[in-house]
Amino acid sequence: MEWTRHVDSPLGGITLASDGEALTGLWFDAQRHFAETLSDNGGEKALAVFDETERWLALYFSGVEPDFSPPLRLRGTPFRQRVWEQLRAIPYGETVSYAQLAQRLAEGGGGKPSARAVGGAVGHNPISLIVPCHRVVGADGSLRGYAGGLKRKEKLLALERAGKRK
Repeated sequence: MEWTRHVDSPLGGITLASDGEALTGLWFDAQRHFAETLSDNGGEKALAVFDETERWLALYFSGVEPDFSPPLRLRGTPFRQRVWEQLRAIPYGETVSYAQLAQRLAEGGGGKPSARAVGGAVGHNPISLIVPCHRVVGADGSLRGYAGGLKRKEKLLALERAGKRK
């Protein structure tokens, strides 16, 4: 059973999901793949992990890089898990291309996946923001797909660039 909490953010509503111990989902309302990994929803419940996630979000949206992460439990295939692990390694305020991400995965062993395969895994990331899929861009630096929408992606990257200069 999973529990949810809905919170507001400067970029719209966000739904959080938890198994009671760790965060299992964080989606902008109506984003692609919304709540795709959410199992039997137990409804809303007050949980410490939600409080910690809200504290993380408040820092993040104030332009400060949070120095902690709530406990996370990412559910997905082994390949997606590897991609999401690489996403977490992208520094705040920086970007990498899908091709660079594919190269990093190849360096970790298991062959080099296509940039398209990497893009599919990035797009199905169940914990937006904390697992920063918005930091992945096209080879030419252009903004490419983001399940939460390109306008949000642009605003998130601008927020991080401004916060990094502080």
